[in-house]
Amino acid sequence: MTVTDPAPSAPPPSDTADPDASLAGFGYRQELRRRMGRYASFAAGFSFISVLTTVFQFFALGYSFGGPRFFWTWPVVLVGQLLVAACCAELAARMPIAGAIYQWASRLGTPAFGWYAGWIMVIGRIVVVAAAALALQVVLPAVWSGFQLVGDDPSPTSTTGAANAALLGLALLALTTLLNVLDNRVLSAVNTIGVTAEIAGVALIVTLLATHAERDPGITLHTGGEGGLIAALLVGSFTAAYVLIGFESASEMSEETVNPRRTAPRTTLTALTTSGICGGLLLLGGLIAAPSLTDGRLATEGLSYVLTSTLGDGLGKVLLADVALAICAATLAIQTSATRMLYSMARDGVLPRSRQLAKVPRRTGMPGTAAVVVGVCAAVLLLLNLASPQAFLAIGTTCIAMVYLAYAMVTGPMLVRRLRGEWPPGDDERDELGRPLFSLGRWGLPVNALALAYGLFMTVNLSWPRGAVYDPEGGHWYFQWFTVLVLAGTVATGAVYRRHRHRNRMRGSEPAAV
Repeated sequence: MTVTDPAPSAPPPSDTADPDASLAGFGYRQELRRRMGRYASFAAGFSFISVLTTVFQFFALGYSFGGPRFFWTWPVVLVGQLLVAACCAELAARMPIAGAIYQWASRLGTPAFGWYAGWIMVIGRIVVVAAAALALQVVLPAVWSGFQLVGDDPSPTSTTGAANAALLGLALLALTTLLNVLDNRVLSAVNTIGVTAEIAGVALIVTLLATHAERDPGITLHTGGEGGLIAALLVGSFTAAYVLIGFESASEMSEETVNPRRTAPRTTLTALTTSGICGGLLLLGGLIAAPSLTDGRLATEGLSYVLTSTLGDGLGKVLLADVALAICAATLAIQTSATRMLYSMARDGVLPRSRQLAKVPRRTGMPGTAAVVVGVCAAVLLLLNLASPQAFLAIGTTCIAMVYLAYAMVTGPMLVRRLRGEWPPGDDERDELGRPLFSLGRWGLPVNALALAYGLFMTVNLSWPRGAVYDPEGGHWYFQWFTVLVLAGTVATGAVYRRHRHRNRMRGSEPAAV
């Protein structure tokens, strides 16, 4: 059964005995294989966030603009994202459906509004996949010079480094696309191994950096960077903003999770909280253990420089290899999440080639065509890195802004529902084990309002066309306005498609959604 535009109604009562029957209550049949337990669900969210991948990728940016003080942007962003995650946890308990952002926005708002939320999130996540794959350049050449296939400058902001990043990223995307076409048992196993290795790596790195400290944590109160306090908080916050997204991936995998009404809300919050603690400790460890805060290397090479300089080439490279494994797991998890969003929208027949995108072979139980489309589109984006090294930052910040906007398109209609007294739908709802569903209770309204305000503010902050950030050398106006252009292009493209689809409906020429 396929629903062509989910109705903006309250979710049906939960079925405490059978999640598949509960899914049928939303108008869908079970096609994906429900095999994921609690740890695998946690791994889906944690792998997407992947503090090792993202902190190593964006540490240098935050430090270059904010100096040691950029550390304090971390708890600010973490608190803001916890507000958003709390709203998502409530929704995950009541609407455990793949394509979470799209489904939630459609059912809380209107089908058209939800379509745009899903469309923006799909494009945003494809960009995130590309950005994550580029992160290999930050660590692999530092592990072994043989990974520098082009030129001799491994810096991601150099011409040869940017080109090499694209080549490494393309190889990684080929691997993750293959895994996303296979059985989800393979996918879960790889994610679980990657997350376990990442957590162990974070613990070891933090411990070693703490034992090699050159200064005390008070350094985070010192001045530094290119701007004043405001620049440190706004531009420096890009690091935390880039890291602390994707926690709702546990909800994206709800149709593949055992007891999703109970599991997904808890693993969503656990993944973000764990990542927030681990990432904060990594930032602090890098600042107190760096051989120098003034030689310029921390602002260009980031944590890779700290590890190899402080711990020596041997141990440092072993830990960097663990970071590389985390990057691979993160790219896999992000592509999986994007694939589920694409599949969910296609299942409703609201995308071009929906029939093919929604196809789930019985042999694999995986939406393989959707996975290939995500992989190919991300690969095309990687080619921008061949054109200019500034594409690295443009791609990274664009994907964050799009994800933040999509979050706001969920917390916004959710707040409207609260103000009307329509959310949560009822207090007697139960999860699969017969226990009350996760609820914010009386804190729901203030948490929801703050989550929306925070999300909108960060979207504007990330999208603001700062020349000093996006086009420091000048002459590339399209990179300065890249985020704004991509957001506008995404909305415009969506509007054109919806208008074309509406005309076909009126003419009766649109094929039936299946």
